[in-house]
Parts: sequence; structure tokens; C-alpha cells
Amino acid sequence: MIFQKTKLNDVHIVKLEPLADERGFFARSWCKKEFSDQGLANDCVQSNLSFNKTKGTLRGMHYQAEPHGEVKLVRCIKGAIYDVVIDLREQSSTYLEWLGVELNDENRDMLYIPKGFAHGFLTLRDNVEILYQMSEFYKPDAARGLRYDDPAFNIQWPAEVTEIAEKDRTWPDFHC
Repeated sequence: MIFQKTKLNDVHIVKLEPLADERGFFARSWCKKEFSDQGLANDCVQSNLSFNKTKGTLRGMHYQAEPHGEVKLVRCIKGAIYDVVIDLREQSSTYLEWLGVELNDENRDMLYIPKGFAHGFLTLRDNVEILYQMSEFYKPDAARGLRYDDPAFNIQWPAEVTEIAEKDRTWPDFHC
């Protein structure tokens, strides 16, 4: 795997290193040792699959309140998404900055998201599937969120949002 740093502290794009032959290819998509060698959290306790029927579906911007913060490793296994993270760590030099990357079934990239980040995505095609590996068990009472169009962040989404849960549409404005 190839670990690429991004403009946000501790967020990485993880690229596969396929070993190809006439049959196709083989690639490792998870290795506890390789993540550890990069100084990245490497405990996975839960894996989730998200299926989204229509282009323009937005899920997010979600996070878990401490002490239940989650590390996420996100990969789009069918279709394409615009994946966005916001740094909510007050001590970070990239506090309140956001990053958006396209994850799709062609580039096979993954996004490593450390604790302390809000996360969401917009589907860029119909019938999209996203696979998440999580470092913590989901705690419903710790679930929090930010509005995808909150002016505090000014996220530049690449397409129109056509489907969104009422909860995600109505999170209150963010205040420092």
C-alpha cells in the first residue's frame, strides 16, 4: 500500500499496489503492520457497508463525540463518491479545514480518517456502495453531525444534493 499525506494533518489517501498478471490482479487492502509503520491507528472492530440508490445522495457530516471518536478507513467499492472530512480537533493546525477527494471503483483509493474529524460523502453515480472499517463500536448516544452546507466550512460539493436525511439537513450551525 502507498500512503499519501493530504493537506489535513493525519488524513491519508491509501492506494493499493496491485500485483497483476493475465488473470487480473491481487492487492492488499489492509495490513495492521503497514498502518502501524505509518504511525496510523490500526485496530478495526467493525466494518460497515453503505448502499445508495441514486446519484446526488448525501450522507454526513457525521462524527462520534469523545470518548467514542472513531478512526475510519473508507473505500468506494462500486460507483463513485466525493468524500469529505472536516478537522474538528481544536489543537490541530488544520482545525476547521476540510478536504474532499473522489473515491471510486476505478481508482480503488481509500481515505484514512483519524479521530476528531466529521465525515460525509456525496454519491456521483447511481447504485453506489461504500465499505468502512471502524476503530470503535457505534454508540448512538455519541452520534453528532454538521450540516453539509454550513457556511462555517463552505464545502464546495461537485454536484447537486438531491437526497438527504432530515437529520443531516437540519443540524444546527457550527459555532466555535
